[in-house]
Amino acid sequence: MKIKKLSALLLTGAMAAMALAGCSGGSTNTADNGASTGADDGKTYSIGLCQLVQHPALDEATKGFQDKLTELLGDKVDFDLQNASGDSNTCSTIANQFVSSGKDLIFANATAALQAAAAATADIPIVGTSITDYATALDIDAADWTGVSGRNITGTADLAPLADQAAMFKELLPDAKKIGLIYCSGEPNSKYQVDIVAEELAKLGYETADYSFADSNDVAAVVTTACGDCDALYIPTDNTAAANTEVINNIAAPANIPIIAGEEGICGGCGIATLSISYYSIGQVAGQMAYDILVNGEDPAAMEIQYADQLTKKYVKERTDAMGITVPEGYEELVTEE
Repeated sequence: MKIKKLSALLLTGAMAAMALAGCSGGSTNTADNGASTGADDGKTYSIGLCQLVQHPALDEATKGFQDKLTELLGDKVDFDLQNASGDSNTCSTIANQFVSSGKDLIFANATAALQAAAAATADIPIVGTSITDYATALDIDAADWTGVSGRNITGTADLAPLADQAAMFKELLPDAKKIGLIYCSGEPNSKYQVDIVAEELAKLGYETADYSFADSNDVAAVVTTACGDCDALYIPTDNTAAANTEVINNIAAPANIPIIAGEEGICGGCGIATLSISYYSIGQVAGQMAYDILVNGEDPAAMEIQYADQLTKKYVKERTDAMGITVPEGYEELVTEE
């Protein structure tokens, strides 16, 4: 599958917006701040935003999406932001409300939100973000996946190179023997990541074991068991884990169990290191894709899923220092709110 760079897509979108402005015969159709106001008919676009749960990564993706569309459309866009508080059933309720109210486009932030939107409508364009693997999320056989959905859905993925995340255990924790893989059993994209990381860790000589929780109520018990069994833990880009990092840290830190996380928000809450993408960036690209659908008439069924090209190794100094872990060159310090 051909993977396009997000930065290239943003540049292309900016050039397209400039070209539209240049065709207005000397007068620019822009808001006071210089942003394009979109279609010449003066239409205001109504967009429903469904975010699975509030935490820093998803918040940044939503902000990037809104900022990009505001830049491109000025005051010609209306956002209806709804947060499902981690409940997939609430995602379904929100998505059905968006369909009933006739939204022009649905922005689905996280897998459960995307699945709910996909079940609610086959007609209204859906742009997703913070989705690890669209084939898994949309129940498309991997052998049939071409990089496009073939339906009213497109968007951006938050998948970081999982082999490189696994390799961080060798860089930071070379003496570890058994790695616990922590994830929510109700999030298929988390299981997808864990399965790949387990294969990569096995290649590096580590023993692994899965520790899954059904929801937030099980997190403490599962993490306690994992910390008693393992030398270190891995947590993928899992929304339930992200909403419970304080609980996880309160168990893992006293037990002196280091955690490598799939994204920066989880790492800041309970981890020692991550290879993370920019969620703001993938949100911005999702915003550009929404603009291309709404204003330029592009078909989401034919738009390739976009992947992050901004990857940074980060570590939490206070935790690595406390655990006596030596951090090699090439890591950037992640400042937490602790």
